[in-house]
Amino acid sequence: MRINLGVNLSFAITRYVEPEEWTKIVSQKLELKYIQFFSDLLDPFFTPPSIRSEICQKIKNLNKKHNLEMHSVFSGTIPHCLNLLLHPDERMRRAALKWYEGGIEMTSEMECPGYGGFLGAFSKRDVQDERKKKVLLNELIDHWGYLSRLAKKRGIKFLLFEPMSCIREFPSTISETKWLYQKLSESSELPVYLCLDVGHGRARSGNERDANPYAWLREFAPKNPVIHLQQTDRMTSRHWPFIEEFNRRGKIEAKKLIRTLKGGGTKETFFFLEIMYPPFEPFDDLVLDDLKESVNYWRKALRESEI
Repeated sequence: MRINLGVNLSFAITRYVEPEEWTKIVSQKLELKYIQFFSDLLDPFFTPPSIRSEICQKIKNLNKKHNLEMHSVFSGTIPHCLNLLLHPDERMRRAALKWYEGGIEMTSEMECPGYGGFLGAFSKRDVQDERKKKVLLNELIDHWGYLSRLAKKRGIKFLLFEPMSCIREFPSTISETKWLYQKLSESSELPVYLCLDVGHGRARSGNERDANPYAWLREFAPKNPVIHLQQTDRMTSRHWPFIEEFNRRGKIEAKKLIRTLKGGGTKETFFFLEIMYPPFEPFDDLVLDDLKESVNYWRKALRESEI
């Protein structure tokens, strides 16, 4: 089994937004090669296309300079605050489709092979209406097919989607994920993969497997080329670093996770540390040291697991 350790650029938002900064941090401070781009750094709606193209070119050049490999572009916290493709208003769903189109263009401009992320959230009213849910999910599947065709035209090689934690954020259980994975794969003109987050999965679904990150990995390991790593107590999605304080409190054990992947038949996967910090002091002074300690924690576990 091959595991490629990398970092999601979530740590950089508002702090290290200059590509010159985060490329140097990843390559020199963290000594990593693989990155997953965080869309908040260049939001497709907020950033005018001409500026976006210029910055994408700069990122591409800096990645080459620092020997960094961008695995995928992934949705950030801005779209996660929106209902996106599951909004109750059709006009807002069409607007969300434009957001994904911009993300695909950005991914293509950076010559990155993969794109994906969060799909959307039902409103509180709609999640209780089975007829409306069915209509919205069928439309989402159709939209995914359209986006896959657009992505294929732009040279993108694969698409990702991420199971979530809340009943309104579909999918959030193992059974929902299996169903949607099949439907999106049937609709897509590109390969579709899961991006599993070890802090996600609906804890209150009534099925204890949905709250167990190792159960998710056992279920989806062969189709699971991307994993978001965070330390968490599983009460909620914490996105804590893997430092001594949080490793004592958290439920994620590196060696157990690696053993689970081996047992599930995984051949190759990418680990992306997705560590998030509130954008104010004192966290600004902790980010890089905590990230470095987290990288060391996983490197040690991989080495001792003979990976």
